[in-house]
Order: sequence, then C-alpha cells, then structure tokens
Amino acid sequence: MKNRVFTPYRVCPLGAHVDHQHGPVTGFAIDKGVSLEFDVSDSGDVDLVSRNYAGSIHFNVADSPERELNWGDFARGAVISLSRKYCLRHGIHGVVEGTLPVGGLSSSAAVIITYINALCIANGICLTKPEIVSTAMWAEHNYIGVRVGKLDQSCEVYCKKDSLLYLDTKDDSTEIIPLNSDMPPFEIMVVFSGLERSLAGSLYNARVDECKAAAYCLMAHSGMESGKFQDAFLRNVPYGIFSEYQDYLPTGWRKRAEHFYGEKRRVREGVEAWRKGDLVRFGRLMFESGRSSIENYETGSRELIALHEIMESTEGIYGGRFSGAGFNGSSIALIDPARRDEIAGKVTERYLHKFPELKRKFSVNFCKTADGIK
Repeated sequence: MKNRVFTPYRVCPLGAHVDHQHGPVTGFAIDKGVSLEFDVSDSGDVDLVSRNYAGSIHFNVADSPERELNWGDFARGAVISLSRKYCLRHGIHGVVEGTLPVGGLSSSAAVIITYINALCIANGICLTKPEIVSTAMWAEHNYIGVRVGKLDQSCEVYCKKDSLLYLDTKDDSTEIIPLNSDMPPFEIMVVFSGLERSLAGSLYNARVDECKAAAYCLMAHSGMESGKFQDAFLRNVPYGIFSEYQDYLPTGWRKRAEHFYGEKRRVREGVEAWRKGDLVRFGRLMFESGRSSIENYETGSRELIALHEIMESTEGIYGGRFSGAGFNGSSIALIDPARRDEIAGKVTERYLHKFPELKRKFSVNFCKTADGIK
C-alpha cells in the first residue's frame, strides 16, 4: 500500500454529555487510534477489509449506498458527506485497523475522519480543520443516525501532544493549554469493560432529547423566547432560570439539566486547575463528573458503575470517569505512571472478581497524549 493515514482516538476528562447542548468541553487526543493503508482506485471503487472485523466492503464513490448496519457504514457515510460539496472520481483500496477495543474513545468519529482524509488524498481535496469536523459530523448525524456534538471530531483534529484542549462548542473557540511545569507526571489509563456499545442503538439520542426538552420547558415557563424545539439548548438558558423554574421539570429532565450546569462548572474549575498544574484537583473533578454521569445523567451499565467505584478507591489514580456516552464501552483515568503496574493489577483483580465472565475481553491499556490528525 502506498498511502497511510492515522486518526487518534480521544478522551474527555471533563465536559461529558454537554457538547450536544453547546457546552464547554476538554479533551486529549491519544497515541492510539485508527490507521488506514490504501492505494488510490482510478475506477472510483472503494474496497476495504478490516483487521478488527470480518467481511469486506465494496461500493463505488458514484453510488448512494444505503446503510447495511455493518462496519462499512462509516466509509459509506464519509463518501456521501464529502460528495455533498466535492466531486469524487477516485476511490480507495485499503486495510483499516483500530488499535484499542471499541467503546467510548470516539472510534466512530476517528474512523469516519480516517476515510475522509484518505478520500481527500485520493481526489486532491484539501479541507480546512473546521471542514473536516463538519463533514464528519454530517456523516454521524445524517447517515449513521447519532446526534453527536463537536467534542469527538474536534479533539481528533485540534489536539496537541502534552496539552489540554479547551473547546467552547457554542462558538467553536479553542485553546490549547500546555502542561504546567509544576504538574506531576501522568499517563492515561483506558479500561475496556469487556462490553462493546453502539451509540445508534443506545439511549444516547434519548438523552439528547431530554436535555433539549428541559431547555425548551425552562424557556417557556420563564418567558424566554423559545423558538423551535430543535433550536433549544441548555447553554442558552442561564443557571438562574434553571434554579428558579427547575420544579416545573419532570425528574429526568431536571437531572439532565443538573448534570449540564454542574459539568459546565467542573470544566471551568478544571481548566483553572490545569493551568496551575494542580492535577490532584483536576482528578477530583473527573471523579465528580463520573458520579454525576451516574446519578444525574443516568448512564452506566452495572459493569461501568462498578469500574468507576473501583477506580475511586484505588491509590495512584488521580481521577477517572466513563469515556464517551457511558453505555458500556470504556472508562478512562489519569494515573501516576510510577504505580502503573500496581494500579493495573488492583483494578483487574477487583473488576474480574465481580465479573469473571468478562476475563477474555476485559483489558487495561496505557496511553499518552498525542497530536490530532495531520
């Protein structure tokens, strides 16, 4: 194969479940991700095999393929999204591989961006970073059918090694905050629960609707201009309005909003702690975020909840939480690298004591921060 592209996975230490409500988020790209080795196809054919999944994918860039509910849908979605603005004449023959188990690391965004990048190379197209983000998001929203926010794609595009990305998804402003010289060393631990998840089949979209419903209801009761339901976002509702009118909300909607406003505060405090090099404070906020995901956003399988409780009580872990939507998949943590083996051993022992049937799929992985896509 003559060409190779790579897109990193991402982790979100603070700012979970708020990007679809235009909230502020933080993120790291990590040195694990999706790679694609490919040759350019002059015929326009797209032929793909995966080192992670069975079967092969074949279609032509001139087609308008329907979803087949398999791993090839991400390539199909990338082609259709890119074709909205560009004429694609060349396809790709390639082999794709993901380097960590699927679940909570933005693998869907990473693989879509990988295909977009390869198709651009094959067709001589040069996208700006915002165009890469918007093209990938269109594929997720309109082809895959998941109403994700901008967190995943933005981390995979904008992040820098040894730095924290701070992104305000309301105005798309970004800031790269480098390591403070006073910050102790850390590594990123990714713990795969042994259970994969699919956002399209989970409660992800339902949670988005509940957040929007909470915003719309608060606007209506407070006399704010509400507009259309699809244009209602919690970011547009001041916290004072929520405090005054929250009793009008059904319990579930109120709890989703409570998580949003709490997470907005945790992001602000976490960015301040990061600037000061206070990793202990940053880690505590991660644990608080994870607890709010369980109690207010009400995500988390029993396995992920057990994993969160194990991490909270394990020495050497600064902070951790679910990664991604929290419907199975992975959890992430920032850990003291000097205690890496000790932490991995304790987490593994305690988790598999509760869920021995997951022994063959459960895994603990360690990563470092990385640059976003080139």
